[in-house]
Amino acid sequence: MIPRTRRLAELRTALKRSRVTALIGPRQAGKTTLAREIVPADSPSYFDLEDPRSLARLDEPMTALAPLRGTIVIDEVQRRPDLFPILRVLADRRPLRARFLILGSSSPELLRQSSETLAGRIETIELSGFGLDEVGSGALVRHWGRGGFPPSWLARSEVASFVWRSQFIQTFLERDLPQFGITIPARTLFRFWTMLAHYHGGVWNAAEAARSLSVSEPTARRYLDLLSGLFMVRQLQPWHANLNKRQVKSPKVYLRDSGLLHALLGLSTGSELLSHPKVGASWEGYAIEQTIQLVRPEAAYFWGTHTGAELDLLLIKGGRRYGVEVKLQDAPRLTPSMRTALSDLELEHLTVLYPGDQRYSLDRRVNVVPLAEVARMPEVITPKPRGRRA
Repeated sequence: MIPRTRRLAELRTALKRSRVTALIGPRQAGKTTLAREIVPADSPSYFDLEDPRSLARLDEPMTALAPLRGTIVIDEVQRRPDLFPILRVLADRRPLRARFLILGSSSPELLRQSSETLAGRIETIELSGFGLDEVGSGALVRHWGRGGFPPSWLARSEVASFVWRSQFIQTFLERDLPQFGITIPARTLFRFWTMLAHYHGGVWNAAEAARSLSVSEPTARRYLDLLSGLFMVRQLQPWHANLNKRQVKSPKVYLRDSGLLHALLGLSTGSELLSHPKVGASWEGYAIEQTIQLVRPEAAYFWGTHTGAELDLLLIKGGRRYGVEVKLQDAPRLTPSMRTALSDLELEHLTVLYPGDQRYSLDRRVNVVPLAEVARMPEVITPKPRGRRA
């Protein structure tokens, strides 16, 4: 197993700070493994809502939970939304007798009970699969190809990894989604998900997607929001600057895990990926996802104008704006689009990420940086301005 030291430290800090902590993320990302480092699975304070014994213990939830002390874990909490009002009552006790760690496989937007019932009491931590900082920068190519889901990453071979990801997609559609109360046919969502794989890195066009699926535009948007809420898709929203230019106003769509993207595209090996037309978009999405996870910005956007100027990633960190461009090139150069973004968006700094191994400067505020280096030093993306106090 790969130690997740930083994620575990973040979780312990949140548990000390907040009465209720929600650890959310996709299925098979490692949430349960992390939680069991806090509370062992055989503890009376651990409830797995996919285990019939835990469900039986929670037939009378107040009776089961009220006497417990310390940290109480409730895994797959979305299966019992009726627990949220009870958690609010128990979290409001004075003195505080227990803190709650709840694990879920859907976003707060889908799990509305947590954001409404536990408002002001809950802290949310999102956990993805293994990040590049965890597997090591030397494993970048393998990580890009397989993605971060632990079973995919730890598989004995490329074939075994590809088979696991293909089975994950099928299980997710046929078993997991119905457990969320989602009744959309698995075949329909598979077609939509595969279509998104070909859209990956592009600006979302609801009308085109709707025509392809023979559904209405609101239905296509609902499918997109659903997969976003279950951590399968990232909608990168556009930044609207107050400029005298026509700007792109639709989001870009990316499949969050590069391994699942490659499975949906039918790419089982690294050589197949490198010869595929979507290789550049795949690298872009992978670099963007890793950057967001490593830098932890307050907000992330992309920017584009109808005249062709664009920026792959605009990060807001500490109230400042930082730009990121992603290039699958041996030696990226300064482009007119980069100069426009620096000026129009008033960027503190712009970083060009590429798969090479040397860092070099293109301008006073523009550096070319290997993505592998960001895994070791995320601060290279958001350097402190020279001559100013931090």
